Amino acid sequence: MIIQRVVLNSRPGKNGVPVAENFQLEESTIADTIQAGQVRVRTLYLSVDPYMRCRMNEDTGSDYLLPWQLSEVADGGGIGVVEESKHDNLARGDFVTSFNWPWQTVAILDGSLLQKLVPQLVNGRLSYFLGAAGITGLTALLGIKEKGHVTLGANQTMVVSGAAGACGSLAGQIGRLEGCSRVVGIAGTDEKCSILVQEMGFDAAINYKKGNVAEQLRELCPGGVDVYFDNVGGDISDTVISQMNQNSHIILCGQISQYNKDVPYPPPLPPDIEKIQKERNITRERFLVLNYMDKQEAIVLQLCQWIQEGKLKVRETMVEGLANIGAAFQSMMNGGNIGKQIVSVSK
Repeated sequence: MIIQRVVLNSRPGKNGVPVAENFQLEESTIADTIQAGQVRVRTLYLSVDPYMRCRMNEDTGSDYLLPWQLSEVADGGGIGVVEESKHDNLARGDFVTSFNWPWQTVAILDGSLLQKLVPQLVNGRLSYFLGAAGITGLTALLGIKEKGHVTLGANQTMVVSGAAGACGSLAGQIGRLEGCSRVVGIAGTDEKCSILVQEMGFDAAINYKKGNVAEQLRELCPGGVDVYFDNVGGDISDTVISQMNQNSHIILCGQISQYNKDVPYPPPLPPDIEKIQKERNITRERFLVLNYMDKQEAIVLQLCQWIQEGKLKVRETMVEGLANIGAAFQSMMNGGNIGKQIVSVSK
């Protein structure tokens, strides 16, 4: 059977900026028959995420992420529909997902590595299982629960950087649902800031490309910052940390401003900021959602309930066609998305 797939065409280099041309669409073939335990799936949705930038390097800098190989098919979070099955628990028409879904139109996969999806849990919006009801939502809710130490009635102020992205847009809402009394987002355009306040229920949002972030933060968080959901790292995070309270908490989710640089993860703080962190006893621990997979089922059900009740608003930036996945990745890395960046491969 002839299929289309996307391979890694070139590496941007450890300090380089990824471009669409790092990926290439090509025709390939898969077997016409499947073996016992396998399923043939048609790809519906693929996810592109910041962590994938590390997979473009020969060395990902991480023991749990494998690098993509040149001229080999890329992979990541994906959702598809079963077209043929020789696996006992999966039937034609079932919707399934995997963290290691190949970037191709049709694939033959080991059925035991797939998770079956229940579309009703997300009101039929299957792509939500790649975002708000998937690894992104898990990261936001687990990060806040495990590392944010949010306490109902404690009058805490939360700041979220990268607040209009996939994880940030959920984190701010979840912070409020978990008990924060004030939530302030930091994003890169006026449109994003307005969506955060008007749609997502943030109290305020700062456009970091306009005006003085430190001044605006002082104005919007007069009692200082108790919880910081950090998606970006770099200068913005240094500014937020300098306004954090004694015994406050940083949820270290991502450092997208540092991903095109050859630095360790999490990147070290500048000496003056590290001094503030230590003096004020601010926690800044690496957070890895894969360490909490025993809690996955309960957390996903909670996320789905909030989605169904309209308490968790979900935004997606959808790009059509496998051929455009490289451009979608490049755009997401440059902040072109609001909410989760998804590629729709087939209907």
